Amino acid sequence: VQLVESGGGLVQAGGSLRLSCAAPGRTFSSNTMGWFRQAPGKEHEFVAAITWNGGMEYNADSVKGRFTISKDNARNTVYLQMNSLKPEDTAVYYCAATEYIFKMTSTPPRINYWGQGTQVTVSS
Repeated sequence: VQLVESGGGLVQAGGSLRLSCAAPGRTFSSNTMGWFRQAPGKEHEFVAAITWNGGMEYNADSVKGRFTISKDNARNTVYLQMNSLKPEDTAVYYCAATEYIFKMTSTPPRINYWGQGTQVTVSS
């Protein structure tokens, strides 16, 4: 299964970006999809996840209230809308897929598929 991210880039603090993760040719309506990020010199960090029926979970400390995860089953695509971006949001963002949301949020996460990553840079 190939997960293809897009939508990263450079934005000023306070701005917005929307990341997309497509799984061409695959129906993932029965999978949990999510996003992780990794900043330079830091560990992989869970950002958000969404279940097949629309249940959501966020890394409350870091992004809740600013980021929104959503999915379009017809397009096999998951989105991460990021608002009020801060310089500390700068990282490579990775799309991930697994069966259940607890696998997404466990330590370490138990992920079946990863995307290649997309860079998000927030300037101050």
